[in-house]
Amino acid sequence: MAAPVARPVKRVVLEVMNFALVGGSGVAVNFLVFNVLLHGLHRAAMVATVLASLIAMGTNYLGFRYFTYRDRASRTRRQIALFFVFSGIGVAMESGLFYAGYHVLGLTGPFESNAVKAASIVLASAFRFLVYRTWVFPHDARRT
Repeated sequence: MAAPVARPVKRVVLEVMNFALVGGSGVAVNFLVFNVLLHGLHRAAMVATVLASLIAMGTNYLGFRYFTYRDRASRTRRQIALFFVFSGIGVAMESGLFYAGYHVLGLTGPFESNAVKAASIVLASAFRFLVYRTWVFPHDARRT
């Protein structure tokens, strides 16, 4: 009885690990660009967070498409459009959460701004994981 359940659980665990690997590289890109823009080039905080998120979104698409979800439906205009629509919603969520911490709560120092950025990424990533696996890169039951 455990064998039929173990296979789907193993598949989801592997998917989460691959999502985390690609997402982790996107987080690294996000933080690098964010810190260079905000603390290195002294750009506005919201400009830094939005640009960093958009650049990370582009690198994540490539990772999700060609690594995490490579076994799913082939690239289509619909898939690309859904990815960028849902990613845009994720960027808006992330930016709103960052705005609340940075501007409303006044967490503006280098450590505090990075902590707020991290929290906003984590919360928006939970949303992204659910919508990417459900609507952007759906599992094709015929390939099971």
